[in-house]
Amino acid sequence: MSMDPRRAAEQVLLQVESLFNGLFGPAGNPLYHLGALTIFFFWVVLASGIYELIYFETSVFGAYESVEFMTREQWYLGGIMRSLHRYASDAAVITMALHLLRELIRDRYRGFRWFSWITGIPTLWLVIVLGISGYWLVWDQLAVYVAMVSSELLDGLPIFTDPMARNFMTEDGLSDRFFTLMGFIHLVGLPVVLLFAIWVHVKRITGPDINPPRRLVIGGLLMLLAVSLIKPAVSHEQAELSVMPTALHLDWFYLNVYPLLERWSPAAGWALLLGTTLALALLPWLPPQGRRPVAEVDPVLCNGCRRCFDDCFYEAVNMVPHPDGKPSKELAVVSSALCASCGICAGACPTSTPFRSVTDLVTAIDLPELRVHEIRTLSDAAIEGLSEAPKVLVYGCAHSADVSRLAGNGVAAVPLACTAQLSPAFIDFVLRKRDVAGVFVTGCQVGDCYFRLGNQWVDERLAGGREPHLRTRVDRTRVRTYWASAAETGRLAREVDAFREGLRTPGDAGPGPRRQPAGEGRPGSQAAGHG
Repeated sequence: MSMDPRRAAEQVLLQVESLFNGLFGPAGNPLYHLGALTIFFFWVVLASGIYELIYFETSVFGAYESVEFMTREQWYLGGIMRSLHRYASDAAVITMALHLLRELIRDRYRGFRWFSWITGIPTLWLVIVLGISGYWLVWDQLAVYVAMVSSELLDGLPIFTDPMARNFMTEDGLSDRFFTLMGFIHLVGLPVVLLFAIWVHVKRITGPDINPPRRLVIGGLLMLLAVSLIKPAVSHEQAELSVMPTALHLDWFYLNVYPLLERWSPAAGWALLLGTTLALALLPWLPPQGRRPVAEVDPVLCNGCRRCFDDCFYEAVNMVPHPDGKPSKELAVVSSALCASCGICAGACPTSTPFRSVTDLVTAIDLPELRVHEIRTLSDAAIEGLSEAPKVLVYGCAHSADVSRLAGNGVAAVPLACTAQLSPAFIDFVLRKRDVAGVFVTGCQVGDCYFRLGNQWVDERLAGGREPHLRTRVDRTRVRTYWASAAETGRLAREVDAFREGLRTPGDAGPGPRRQPAGEGRPGSQAAGHG
């Protein structure tokens, strides 16, 4: 049976990400920070552009000369700034394209993520238009080509009374005011709109990742400087409207579609651009996907502690006055449009403790798809099936390594919607009340949690830095956390075996505090989840 193309691409991507984890460590894997890297490159573009603005002259003849002055006379600073401006712009397109492709392959663009995907499309076009407008300002032969093709495309819209392309047929058709306008659009107007678009893009995310790790910032800047010194950005010959350029060096990151637009009619060009945009916009609903059940609140049990509100990454939980009318008492309310159905709110709720003696464990907030009561039932059933000591119960995430493949005579596995759906009380419960020697907690790789920070929340809860925390009475040598991607099931299995071996011989260091090799799980992760 053939594998679905997207699934096949996902397997390849996971293997590449696993390789990068080995090279850079999970926390520094650039594939986990593509969006933040794009924003970083944008700041480099903005900073270098401000410097260029100091020397740039917005006039027909001064534009080219001022750029040439920076490139050749002031090569040691102005030339480097121009090159940084050019290559950071290209790098931003690369990281944006990879970000889009990765979200598509990893199936992280549908459902509750549709808003981020849709708002990312105009952001992509703004970046491309911003880059294209920059080529006009140099006013060399490439700028003439870009201006002519762009104008003919715009002339295909029924909004201009006079053809724009006519302005680029003779020198008399241009004026200094045109370059002043283009300078304002490129250096002020579009950057401001782009900043607003980025804000809208991350608006529904609590604490979005907009700053890449320091090592990636330093590495990215050094890479840009190296390219700028080895291959400085230079202009074509000065623009001369009466001469047809014979050889042009296109920037394929921004001008890749221009050879087609040059040969096609404006109608065909708009059909290509608008058709591509429409196809991208429809992807979250092709094919239609059923809505997963969202978290539900029990008003009787909810005491307004706000833990679910604090732990929700997508602002799906809001606090409102409690209907019982008691002063200062609040009630959690879930927005069905924003809920990710991750269950993290249930893991944060103080009522989600299996120590409660009620037969039907009802909690203040729960996930209908996998209720806290079902987690307790599944845990008990999995433990009863174990026959070989030391017995280990593994809690895992449905979006990372398949923990069901770890199940054996001495290992039981319970998959969750997200590992942070598990209250630390479950670890205490199975170690004290059930015949289990150890609990192994795993989930998405560091920096790549399917629900953004689920594994970090687990680490903080187990370390005592976040409520609900793991009680101090729990023997930390009997608890182990290890974060692994779906491509690292083999490594995860070896970690579980080592954990069991340490439980078999208590004097060994197996399950106790130790550092993990780079690329395996969370660097520095300890038995109790300390980071």
